[in-house]
This record gives sequence, structure tokens and C-alpha cells, in this order.
Amino acid sequence: MTAAPTNDIEFRSVIKRYGSVTAVSDINLAVPKGAFVALLGPSGCGKTTCLRMIGGFEQPSEGTVLIDGHEMNGVPPYRRPVNMVFQHYALFPHFDVEQNVAYGLKQARPKLAAAEISARARQALEMVRLGGFEKRRIHEMSGGQQQRVALARAIVNKPSVLLLDEPLAALDKKLRTAMQIELQTLQRELGITFVLVTHDQEEALSMSDMVCVMNAGRIVQMAKPQEIYDRPADLFVADFVGKTNRIAATVEAGGATLRLSNGMALAVPGKTGLKPGPATVALRPEAIELVRQSAGSGQLIGTVTHRIFLGSTAEYQISVDGLGDFLVTADRRSVQESDLVEPGERVALTFDPGKVHVFPA
Repeated sequence: MTAAPTNDIEFRSVIKRYGSVTAVSDINLAVPKGAFVALLGPSGCGKTTCLRMIGGFEQPSEGTVLIDGHEMNGVPPYRRPVNMVFQHYALFPHFDVEQNVAYGLKQARPKLAAAEISARARQALEMVRLGGFEKRRIHEMSGGQQQRVALARAIVNKPSVLLLDEPLAALDKKLRTAMQIELQTLQRELGITFVLVTHDQEEALSMSDMVCVMNAGRIVQMAKPQEIYDRPADLFVADFVGKTNRIAATVEAGGATLRLSNGMALAVPGKTGLKPGPATVALRPEAIELVRQSAGSGQLIGTVTHRIFLGSTAEYQISVDGLGDFLVTADRRSVQESDLVEPGERVALTFDPGKVHVFPA
């Protein structure tokens, strides 16, 4: 007896070319059943091309795409156990809400009875908390409600995989946050695999079980959101996911000491595999503590040039002597005297050397 596949989606050495341009280069990817995976990266990195190959809207130039253990090369979209929510929803304006949701069911073969189509459409609308909206016209719905209609239409056919192509990009920040929570709740309730394409790092980190960071047609790192943020695989990931300060440095012989470009020596015990030579140090803004007065050696001294007040926190740009500009995120309660620091003030910066990431220059 053949064991059931544990992955819903697999890419095996997948390459996608458009003429002389290689959009996706030698991708190997395994998405477990029931996972919520985000494909994250800048424009042109290949994430949407990967999504379209899962959906059947594009075919790989080389390699194999599998869904639930079955090869999908050459299989058209309507024969795949997949549905897709597009960025602009693609709803039919001349249909009411129920007709939009029921459209895919009406195309099913063998043909379904009208009563079953209506019952399933209404059930899908209940899942996305739109019960009672069946006869509303699309233009009468808010942006968030239209988003949920598109979701109901996508899940009504009970797909194995739901593909989300930047579905929240058109929403305002408050509504986007609410929809992120609703999508997570819906994914847990349905238990099906969600694949989200986004360039919004916050969206990817907050919604998904696994984040797949892509750049230049390749997967750079695939891991849980916390690992992506706390242990980036390279400088690109450190820069792209979250904010980071970059410091030019040299790894000295023995690999346990960094010499910053201002001459300061920084001991980094526990950092293994560091080869002597030029390096770049990456340090998250929230890993830096800002103090008003110097408490001794081993600190960076600078001048506050800009401040952005964010309510419970504040972001500071600080010109550090000999190193350039630093970004520091400070909890207001952690700053001496529980007050905001003013532009023009001299400050000292301290941080735990264990929080730095060191990459070859």
C-alpha cells in the first residue's frame, strides 16, 4: 500500500524561462499539508511566477511541479485541486454576492443541483462571516467585504490548496490587519494549504507558518518566521526582512573579535565559522539600547538627527562618530527619565554582541 504524500506542493529542480530571461532558477520546494506558507521577496524575484506554476497559469521550462503527490506539468488550471484569490479580486460586477460565489460550482461536471449550489454558496459565505449578504451587489460592498466574497468563491469548491496573490494590497492598514487575522482563522478552520505571495515582510511574518524568502529567481531561506527574523541566512535576508543597521568591520585572526571601521574592537564569543577578513555586521534597531549619558567604554557615541514618534515606541536616526547613521527603535519606558530624546542631543548606544549577525563582505 502506497503511503499518502506528506507534502501538498513540491517543486523539483524547477526552472522557468521567458525567452532569454530566467525568472525562476532551480527551485526545490516542499510545502507540507495544511501549512500556511508565504513567498516573500522584492518585485521580480520569481514569487508570482512560482504561484502561477502551482495554479497552472504557467508551465515550468524544466523540472516538475507536484500537488498532493501528482505531477501537474501540462495539467490546465481547471483540472487542478487549486483555487486562487487575485489581488484585485476579479469579481463579476453584474452578479450579486451569491452568484459570484456560486459561479465555479455551476461549471462543475457532473452538473450539481441548483439547491446544492445555493446551499454550498451560502455555507461558504457563512465561513467568511457574510451570512445575510447573498443578494447584495458587489458595488454595495466595502473593500474588506469584497475580499471576503473572493475568498468564499475560492473555497466553495473545497480545493486542496488556496493561492493568494497579494490579496490585501488594496486595503488600508487597519482593514489589512483585520483581514490578516481573518485569513489565519479561516486557514485553521478549513485545514487546507494556503500559499501567500507578498512583498510585505510584516504580512508574511505575522500570517504564515513558514516564510520562503526569494531573490533573483532563487530561494534564499525557508524557515519559520521567527528564525527568518532572528537568524537570517545572509545579508539580503537581514536587510529585506525587517530593518537593520549595517556596519563595516574586519574579522580578526581567531574569529572571536570584530574590528569596526571606527577602530572599536567588539568581542563576539560563540560566533562560529567566522573567517578572518572584511565583513558586514547587521544589527536590528530594537537590539540597541539608547542612553543619554555615556556609562563607560565599549559604547558608540553619536548625535540624534531625526526622531519619529510612534506612540509606545520612537525611532531615532543617530549619527554615530566614525560609523555613520544608525536606526534605533526605543521603547519609551526604556529611555532614561521615560521621556523622548530630542534631535541634537548626544547619546550613547549599547548592545549585546550576541545579537549581531556577521556576514562576509
